[in-house]
Amino acid sequence: MNLLIISGTPRKKGRTRKVAYTLLSRLQADVIDLSDLALPLFNGEAEQDRVPEVQWLREMSNDADAFIWISPEYHNGMSGVLKNALDFLNNDHFSHKPTLLMSVSGGGKGGINSINQMRLVGRGLHAMVVPDQLIFDPDSFKEDGAFTADIERRVTQVLHEFTQYAELNPTLGVRG
Repeated sequence: MNLLIISGTPRKKGRTRKVAYTLLSRLQADVIDLSDLALPLFNGEAEQDRVPEVQWLREMSNDADAFIWISPEYHNGMSGVLKNALDFLNNDHFSHKPTLLMSVSGGGKGGINSINQMRLVGRGLHAMVVPDQLIFDPDSFKEDGAFTADIERRVTQVLHEFTQYAELNPTLGVRG
């Protein structure tokens, strides 16, 4: 299974990127780090199809069998860079592919709105968004940046469920 993690933060340092690379160290996966990818602002014009970063994003997404989207929550929504990246993609990239959603919030009751927004966009892209999800808040991290024991258990549980969906998906490995 070709798993692709999309780190949907524009920040070079921060918890969202930390989550993405922690997962990358535990999973056989590739990562698209949107803090390193200089995508233009999506405008729907055909000339953007020739932009090397857009071509690479599409190729990586096309080759993926499953996805993990991770976004910080900004003003009750997913990050603009993640939405912009997803705007360059379409149903061909996501149709029937398991997609796990994760959000990193600043605290309180944050995170759920970005998850809901990602779920809505995932539905529009025909992704098979799995029912479970994961929200990281400041209490999810130790002082050194590592996950707390509670969030470690939750990560293990959510990744196990996600893997089951991916393994049960009859369309994996079948290309049209």
